[in-house]
Amino acid sequence: MNAHRGSAVLSSATLSKVQPVATGITENNRLRLFSGSANLQLSQEVARYLGMDLGPMIRKRFADGELYIQIQESIRGCDVYLIQPTCQPVNDHLMELLIMIDACRRASARQVTAVIPYYGYARADRKTAGRESITAKLVANLITQAGANRVLAMDLHSAQIQGYFDIPFDHVYGSPVILDYLVSKQLSDIVVVSPDVGGVARARAFAKKLGDAPLAIIDKRRQAHNVAEVMNVIGDVRGKTAVLVDDMIDTGGTISEGAKLLREEGARQVYACATHAVFSPPAVERLSLSGLFEEVIVTNTIPIPESNRFPQLVVLSVANLLGETIWRIHEDTSVSSMFR
Repeated sequence: MNAHRGSAVLSSATLSKVQPVATGITENNRLRLFSGSANLQLSQEVARYLGMDLGPMIRKRFADGELYIQIQESIRGCDVYLIQPTCQPVNDHLMELLIMIDACRRASARQVTAVIPYYGYARADRKTAGRESITAKLVANLITQAGANRVLAMDLHSAQIQGYFDIPFDHVYGSPVILDYLVSKQLSDIVVVSPDVGGVARARAFAKKLGDAPLAIIDKRRQAHNVAEVMNVIGDVRGKTAVLVDDMIDTGGTISEGAKLLREEGARQVYACATHAVFSPPAVERLSLSGLFEEVIVTNTIPIPESNRFPQLVVLSVANLLGETIWRIHEDTSVSSMFR
């Protein structure tokens, strides 16, 4: 695998255990694939893997900002998959997804699956203080009431969000794509690091896939939203290649402060890995700091504009993984076996 940094997207990345089986799809088949405006490039890659075209759809905005969507082909009796990450601008993309679901339901689709590579509002998954909203549950209610029959999402911030839905929910992971890339680099003396206590289960599973690599944990205390104070490292990182693993990078405060601490503790190299590159300011300034990271490895669940790209950035595509998952759901075969 050839690694390209900065503006490159590694669209050839795929699971080593999965072979493209989704070939020979005809117009008579019931599978239909449509894309919202949030990440058209990813949707096109998924369609290419499945050997089909994205369905035609009119999308326009009225003068007052309201969205209008019309499906431009018959989907009566079809299994429809709508690809739309609810990334920035979150509210617009979420509303667009809801309108697409409603349009498909009213067009008599047999089943509507919302494919959400990045599930927005996932961080508010419980009440931590009085008079707060649990927006992760609210979004689940909206998607269900709009008419979705199934949801496919990748690397939820909290796995418990699956329980907010009373419809089938397939939760997949971007880690196989990242793991394949790390293995191809043949790194030595790896220690997998969780940037906080809450991510220990994710880091442990990641370490197991890297030949039972040792695990370290960064103990931190968050004083306010998007502000993290790093305290100390639990585990031995001296002279090792530290791989920080998280589900998303938002402002980059947690992972960059963690990297600084790992350097101070004697880590030889530091890599950052995350599925979702939210990259809210000042993430790029923090992550691109010279000498902090060897590479910042993310996936393309969220489109990354040129203004948010920097030399250390490596972007891997999850299109093949999503395409394979869609095909398995459509064919009623196992999805979990992809991650064993």
